Amino acid sequence: MGNSKTVSTAVRGKIPFKGGFSIWSLGAFCIATFVILPVLAVVYLAFFPTENIWPHLLSTTLPRYFTNTLVLMLSVGILAGATGIGAAWLIVMYKFPGARMLEWLLLLPLAIPAYVGAYALVDFLEYSGPVQTLLRDIFGWATSRDYWFPDIRSRGAAIIVLAGALYPYVYLLTRSAFREQSAAGYDVARALGVGPFARFFRVGLPLARPALAASCAVVMMETVADFGTVEFFAVQTLTTGIFTTWLESNNAGGAAQIAVVVLMLVLLLSGSERISRRKHRYHNSARNSRPVIQTQLSGTHAALALAFCLVPFCVGFLLPVGVISWHSAKNYAFWLDRSLIEALWNTVFTGMSAGLITVTAALFMVYGVRLSGKRLPRLLLPLTTVGYAAPGAVLAVGILIPLAAFDHILADTIVAITGYEPGLLLTGTAVALIFAYSVRFFAIAQGAADSALGRVSPSFPMAARSLGRSDVGVLRDVHAPLIRGSVTTAILLVFVDCAKELPATLLLRPFNFNTLATRVYEQASLENLEQAAPAAMLVILTGLCAVMILARASR
Repeated sequence: MGNSKTVSTAVRGKIPFKGGFSIWSLGAFCIATFVILPVLAVVYLAFFPTENIWPHLLSTTLPRYFTNTLVLMLSVGILAGATGIGAAWLIVMYKFPGARMLEWLLLLPLAIPAYVGAYALVDFLEYSGPVQTLLRDIFGWATSRDYWFPDIRSRGAAIIVLAGALYPYVYLLTRSAFREQSAAGYDVARALGVGPFARFFRVGLPLARPALAASCAVVMMETVADFGTVEFFAVQTLTTGIFTTWLESNNAGGAAQIAVVVLMLVLLLSGSERISRRKHRYHNSARNSRPVIQTQLSGTHAALALAFCLVPFCVGFLLPVGVISWHSAKNYAFWLDRSLIEALWNTVFTGMSAGLITVTAALFMVYGVRLSGKRLPRLLLPLTTVGYAAPGAVLAVGILIPLAAFDHILADTIVAITGYEPGLLLTGTAVALIFAYSVRFFAIAQGAADSALGRVSPSFPMAARSLGRSDVGVLRDVHAPLIRGSVTTAILLVFVDCAKELPATLLLRPFNFNTLATRVYEQASLENLEQAAPAAMLVILTGLCAVMILARASR
């Protein structure tokens, strides 16, 4: 029996270790450790800081940071949830002029980073912007004392901008949920005399609750993670507190302590969403399931439905693109600026490097977990998604400080052995940035790899192994050709998210190193939107690639 087991292992191509581990399971364990390590580092730094400022934070800034974050998170969640689910209900249940086009246009705000939308809104509505200038020309007002206009740089404006950028998460998931519902429930409700509003609240909304809860949780987590928007609108949140405590107060331990509060809030959101629907089950009867027949709207009702869907599209996409395009076209010389070209190259280099590394590691890990069958790698696999939930500023704290310590140890070792002083080899380069991107977006690559490998029929790898192929040979000759499209898509999606990532890039980039996102932030912070516009336009075009892939996948 022992010999037959060894032969069987050799046929499958696994290299066993003592204790029953293979190279695949060991590799999967190492990858999972690297992905989880930054989060563990944040927790360690928070509870064992060089200078404990918990009492100071609790008595001064932390309550304000937490209150602003909570208000912002709940307000954006409610506004984006109402907008997304309302638009999804109208698109799925009714026919009205422009509905077929709006079905896809409503996804486009996903291509606009929220901080770009913030810069565009302020430029459009500020005192020297076109709106107030037009009002002064029409009514003859001379100065701002002659009329009242709402404060643009405020928490309310931040809520509107974030909701306009994030509602497509709710729209996309709830639209799919409404489409999958059977028409039978609505027919029964209609036969009982239930009106359209009551059908929405008593039939459609309860059945779409899982999709609504999940998407609203994502919206609120993205709100907690945002930095560019809230910083531009001068709203002090937990994320801005990390920057202030670390960069201005030079206290890494205090930044880690605030980061732990952010991490706990994000994990609480994610956990509460799962617990809230743990005892609920939502099933459709396949036997009698049939799609909902859309109701034709006309007159006032059609106009109201069209207006409801147009408003979020205009706020989330049309306004930012219009303002950025206008500034981009005013001075074409800014497109030839050397610093813009360098920022573009840095974005492509770091984003594509992170995409290739992340997808390769995710593919290795998922394939290794499937082959090993060990319990520990399978338990670690879901934990690797925590990086996507953790804001970029949190990961930056967990990466930079341990990496800098390791860098000093490495440099001291090289000096002791060779006498050569190499300087900082990792933290002074883009390595830390690429590592942060890989951890932050590992969940995207892992989900794509797991889905792609799951679609390959088990008979193909079994046939290859029966012909003597090793596990590496099966992955290279069987799986790779079949999942090439999914892998390419995953690399592109990771690249797009890297191009838009701002907090981690600001904290981890080397000196005098700009990406498109940081160039937009720096120029807009200096009130120089004309120079920021070309970089912002490139970020938008990059984001549109991801939206096109998403739209194609959701057909």
